[in-house]
Amino acid sequence: MSLTNSPSRPAPGPRTDIPGPAGLPVIGSLLDLRRDSLGAFLRAQREHGDVVRLEAGPPGLRSVFFAVFAPEGVQQILASQAANFRKDHPLYEEVRQAFGNGLLTSQDADYLRQRRLVQPLFTKRRVDGYASAVTTEADAVAARWRSAGGAVDLVPEMNRLALRTVARILFGLDVEAAVEAIDRCLPVVNDYVVRRAYNPLKMPRDWPTPRNLRAREVTAELNALCDRIIAERRTAAGKGSADTPDTDDLLSLLAAAGNEEDGTLDATEVREQVLIFLLAGHETTATSMAFTLHLLARHPEEQSRIRDEIRQVLGEGTPTAADLDRLPRLTRAFKESMRLYPAAPVVSRRAVAATEIAGFAVPAGADVVVAPWVTHRNPALWEDPERFDPDRFTPEREAGRHRYAWFPFGGGPRACIGQHFSMLESVLALATLLRSHELTAVDQDVPVAAGITLQAAGPARVRLRAV
Repeated sequence: MSLTNSPSRPAPGPRTDIPGPAGLPVIGSLLDLRRDSLGAFLRAQREHGDVVRLEAGPPGLRSVFFAVFAPEGVQQILASQAANFRKDHPLYEEVRQAFGNGLLTSQDADYLRQRRLVQPLFTKRRVDGYASAVTTEADAVAARWRSAGGAVDLVPEMNRLALRTVARILFGLDVEAAVEAIDRCLPVVNDYVVRRAYNPLKMPRDWPTPRNLRAREVTAELNALCDRIIAERRTAAGKGSADTPDTDDLLSLLAAAGNEEDGTLDATEVREQVLIFLLAGHETTATSMAFTLHLLARHPEEQSRIRDEIRQVLGEGTPTAADLDRLPRLTRAFKESMRLYPAAPVVSRRAVAATEIAGFAVPAGADVVVAPWVTHRNPALWEDPERFDPDRFTPEREAGRHRYAWFPFGGGPRACIGQHFSMLESVLALATLLRSHELTAVDQDVPVAAGITLQAAGPARVRLRAV
């Protein structure tokens, strides 16, 4: 029998029955996500695959979203179809409300204009010039450790170091005045943002609740601090004053940034960029440095090899930007730490139009998340994924891996503008501390939780021995 004229069957379309956990009656996966969102995402991938549907909340207030874990899907969302996945997730809206519409949250023409204005401040040559600020602050920590001895908790230690470093780079000699207020106010705003972003019953911001009033108070204090320093910079620059604290600090460069197409940033826009840099530029780096040191404290043989490399390369000299490429073993350990403890463990987007991901239909308007925390632990991509193994990041092994198997800095057109700065700051600071101290872990495991960034939910204490 001839089949020449038989009608052909249409190709099957994408599946709409996306698998996922059933959760509890009425509230779905709400409790699991509230108690341990990172663990919930890991279980979802292990039990249901690389595209998972999750539901959380009671009927009428239920949130439905899709988690994508395979590197091919991550690439689609962050890079190849990035225009279809916008930063319209509730978390980004709360960050906008709290910190303004800076590079982290802006979109479309606003984002492109800001990126063009700010990009020249993050060229490799410019960032390399910040190395002395990094080593100044790291040397101060090393000196304090030598005099104090005993044990320290790496979480507050690295948070303070990273905050002082980014404040020095932003504000120049105004670092002392800035650090105290930022250290006190920023955690309050961060907690407020996260609670609101994931609460289906949000109180209006203008209601005089204790939490609203406290958030409003500290936000106003941060804004006033930035506005005062910006005004002082612009006044001094307008007068051509020789008393300008430091015309090469990032704040002065931001205030002066401009081109014919995009104009300049006004005072409010400068402040919004500064607040975003403070948020994204110190918490993420602090997390990465703290976990790198803690992992090395738990792996003394690797720590010893890295210390030998540091001493061979640096001797007694001060680390510079030129030393970054000369410390490959330390760099590999830092990258492995960011694999195990990515500072941005979950990244959210919203689909503009219906699309297909890994054979599944994702509807228009759907909230979509990708999770470095999960992709970085996928045993199909990483052998024995919970094991600390810096040699995963030799050039040969990196070249053989999917680009989005490891993405602590995001990717695509919205990749972190401060990636080189984070690497420079972290490697030089870690080299300074490890050259002078041997660390031994007191706490073997450090619990974590997902906020705006990855948060240590317990201490990461180490014993110090000057060497």
